[in-house]
Amino acid sequence: MNSAPASTVAAAPAVVESDLQIAGDILAVQHLLQPAREHPATVAEFAGLARSIAEDRASWEHLVRYDATTRWYHRLRTGPGYEVWLLSWVPGQGSGLHDHGASSGVLTVLDGELTEHTPRGRLTHRAGAQRVFAPGYAHEVVNDALEGAVSLHVYFPGLTEMPMHGCSPARQEHVPA
Repeated sequence: MNSAPASTVAAAPAVVESDLQIAGDILAVQHLLQPAREHPATVAEFAGLARSIAEDRASWEHLVRYDATTRWYHRLRTGPGYEVWLLSWVPGQGSGLHDHGASSGVLTVLDGELTEHTPRGRLTHRAGAQRVFAPGYAHEVVNDALEGAVSLHVYFPGLTEMPMHGCSPARQEHVPA
């Protein structure tokens, strides 16, 4: 058996450094810790609020109603400077071309599929899709599918007006130039 003397074989300690080890304990660096806000204040936080509500089906699913004569809606939550609405859409229902006045918003499709028509074109949003829009953004939302749909709308500041516009982009697509 040929083995080297113990004095010449030295096992180096395994050194594995992660970014956390290099930077130190993140909890000890107080200026990097941002306390969670009680209420959202940024577009990203409002989008996050919409995603968290969407994931919590038990908080909204039992409230949904479908109405063949008009779009059904329910104010789900309010907070300082924002409100959250739950809407259902039977096949063929649409919002008409409108904007949201001074409010920005986040539209999240919870179930089904919705089509958004704008002067720039048409977008299809399936369950899980999220759309953020600024004040004055004009669009029409329609359920062009054969199944019902449910959407969540967060408006900040809270919705105070929804001006309707003339001919919808969906109808303009079919009008000869």
